[in-house]
Amino acid sequence: MANEAIQVEGPYAVYDLTVATGTAIPQFTLLQLTDNRTGSASSGAQVWGGIAMTEKTTTDGVVNMGAAKSGIWNLKDSGSGGSTGALVVLAAANTIKDASAADLLTGKVIGRRLQDAAGSEVTEIQLGDFA
Repeated sequence: MANEAIQVEGPYAVYDLTVATGTAIPQFTLLQLTDNRTGSASSGAQVWGGIAMTEKTTTDGVVNMGAAKSGIWNLKDSGSGGSTGALVVLAAANTIKDASAADLLTGKVIGRRLQDAAGSEVTEIQLGDFA
């Protein structure tokens, strides 16, 4: 998968998520929360699940994985860019964008920009609960 997250500092908290047995999830993939603490690779503007801390293959039989929800990470912007301090959400697979007002109400915020980003640029994001 392209555009995986790159660790800068941390993570300081890793949570356990349930994952589907026959699914491959590369390490450092952005995860979406689908149901009952179940995670899958991000595919759009979904509820934030974390960053996969280990590699998961289709044949490993693993049904749980650690997901980072803190620290500072380099994440790829979806193309819209943004300013320092803006809250961000998942955009498409392994990309982020600035949050809208509706995102604040639906638990989709994943963190805050620590630097300006031009479209499709990799930028530092502080993960956490900011809503």
